[in-house]
Amino acid sequence: MTEINLVEKKEKKSSLAKRSLQKFLSNKLAIVGLVIVLLMILSAIFASLLASHDPNQIDMGKLNQAPGNGHLFGTDSTGRDLYSRLLYGGRISILIGISSALTTSIIGTIFGLIAGYFGGLIDVILIRISEVLQSFPMIILVMVLVTILGPSVSNMILVFTLIGWMTVFRIVRNEVLRLREETYVDVNKAFGISDFAIMFRDILPNTLSPIIVATTINIAYFILQETGLSFLGLGVPTNVPTWGTIINAAKSITVIQMYKWQWIIPGLFISLFVMSINFLGDGLRDALDPRN
Repeated sequence: MTEINLVEKKEKKSSLAKRSLQKFLSNKLAIVGLVIVLLMILSAIFASLLASHDPNQIDMGKLNQAPGNGHLFGTDSTGRDLYSRLLYGGRISILIGISSALTTSIIGTIFGLIAGYFGGLIDVILIRISEVLQSFPMIILVMVLVTILGPSVSNMILVFTLIGWMTVFRIVRNEVLRLREETYVDVNKAFGISDFAIMFRDILPNTLSPIIVATTINIAYFILQETGLSFLGLGVPTNVPTWGTIINAAKSITVIQMYKWQWIIPGLFISLFVMSINFLGDGLRDALDPRN
């Protein structure tokens, strides 16, 4: 009887996975988003092979050169090749977005599991901490912490991790509050299975769908945050090429009015990546939602 139940359980999981995959593949915007995201990530990873120039090489003889003539996207106000800087800049910006999203998801998931499963004082403390952090405007809180810690890639990821885990925490907590009332949890407790085994082996897999969706959305969110902070001069050091520092280098009135490619092209890159991530996240949400 047990073997039959195990077989039925595996078949059910397999059919659900196939159904989710079919729903995702039928979403054209999600597929387009996935393809664009993968292409841009691969371009950033292999920037050293695809770049036509050193991203930090200054050429005083080619200041503010329009696209063409050996520079696909033109040059900036110091003669640096914009195409190469966008490739290398994507490497850092995407790294910050993905690393921050993953760390916030891990922390938020662990806190959410603990708060939702045990409840009581632990739940109250974690809820209050998240409420205090969320009571401050996010950009102001990030700016203060970055100013204290200093501009660097690692500090940027650390700051985003410290203030970004609340969304996943609340999602997971709400799911665990519902799942801990299920019959299989009581059965496992009756058999003497530890609370942490129940949390991570039985409850966690049932919360993965919203976590995956929240993680993809957070990638786009943190990239936009990095861009905004770098534009204000509070992100990574200005000599490090990121999408934000490229925009920052093109913020003068002269560049905005006369050399539009220096801010339009990076803006399009950022917008395309963020839009594609959102399409991908929407597709994953629809595909993983059992109610659809």
